[in-house]
Amino acid sequence: MSSASPSSSSPSSPPLHLAVALDGAGWHPAAWREPVARPRDLFSAAYWADLVTEAERGLLDFVTIEDGLGPQSSRLLDPDDRTDQVRGRLDAVLIAARVAPLTRHVGVVPTAVTTHTEPFHLSKAIATLDYVSTGRAGVRVQITARPNEAAHFGRRDVPRLPDGGYGTAEAQELVRPLFEETADYVEVVRRLWDSWEDDAEIRDVATGRFIDRDKLHYIDFEGQHFSVKGPSITPRPPQGQPLVTALGHASVPYRLIARATDVGFVTPHDAGQARAIVDEIRAEQTAAGRADETLHVFGDLVVFLDEEPDAAAARRARLEELAGEAYESDALVFTGTPAQLADLLVEFRAAGLTGFRLRPAVTGHDLPAITRGLVPELQRRGLFRDAYEADTLRGLLGLPRPANRYAATPAA
Repeated sequence: MSSASPSSSSPSSPPLHLAVALDGAGWHPAAWREPVARPRDLFSAAYWADLVTEAERGLLDFVTIEDGLGPQSSRLLDPDDRTDQVRGRLDAVLIAARVAPLTRHVGVVPTAVTTHTEPFHLSKAIATLDYVSTGRAGVRVQITARPNEAAHFGRRDVPRLPDGGYGTAEAQELVRPLFEETADYVEVVRRLWDSWEDDAEIRDVATGRFIDRDKLHYIDFEGQHFSVKGPSITPRPPQGQPLVTALGHASVPYRLIARATDVGFVTPHDAGQARAIVDEIRAEQTAAGRADETLHVFGDLVVFLDEEPDAAAARRARLEELAGEAYESDALVFTGTPAQLADLLVEFRAAGLTGFRLRPAVTGHDLPAITRGLVPELQRRGLFRDAYEADTLRGLLGLPRPANRYAATPAA
């Protein structure tokens, strides 16, 4: 793989976007046992504030925060009895609300599981986060097909997936209704964000008018999965529409990405696969009538980063020995130097990806390696920003602030 030079990026090239996915001590299951890991701090606000502040130090576009409706498990669909891996989480939306006021530029995107939760609740939570962050909020929507998580709620059953997990054709058909439900879920959330016009609040003390009731709208959503009248209880968010993101590994979730999101995360393992995934999503985007809208497609990679490639490989081997098994992931696992990772990102970008979401194998080690090693390398090549150029997350990603769908269009 050849190194890219600064001339490989012309001034007219679109910027390369970078995000990090934060998950406890890191994406490797033995990450918490590393000296730098701070396992006693995982459930503290200070720990998460430090991570997000470090991401902002590196001028990253945004962070995502993992979440779920059940304890982490080494099994795809069922709980396990392991005691040698991190179990338990803080609520991602509440983490985001706590750390957002401590930063000024980086976007904050918590994960929300849509399968057993209500869109009304999520809409006001993310709208509130957008206010707390002054326009830097987003959400990563996620389904769950785990029977034990359905049992926490007792309101519905989910079909048991076949052996082989999500990757089989049979499994994709079984989860299709969950993804279709999530598309409706996002539509409800977006309509609720628009249910207040931007100038609905008058706040005129002299006349005693706080709100213009004519500028609050019933959304009257009636679909197969939801019946929601609205309006929201929270005024329209500062961004109008906070960022909606989703992760996809196959055609069914790619359709959700194309139909409902602003950013899709995908997991190609080589440039050819990246190109095929991007082409499929772009075709679905056109079919959904969104061809003229900006839809980012980010590649996900797990990263073990060190200044010397042998050091990165040795660290990965040590963690695998602690875990008692080789580390595998849905995403490509990269082990090497910041310069080598920059080469790979350039190669994947040429296949049509517009950005990358990096998953630090050991958060305490690999997040600073991204912000203090990879970012300067990309800057030297003219591939990444030298300063934040916008105050909102949509602005960082080149996304316009959308017009309110319910506001009357001024007469020509």
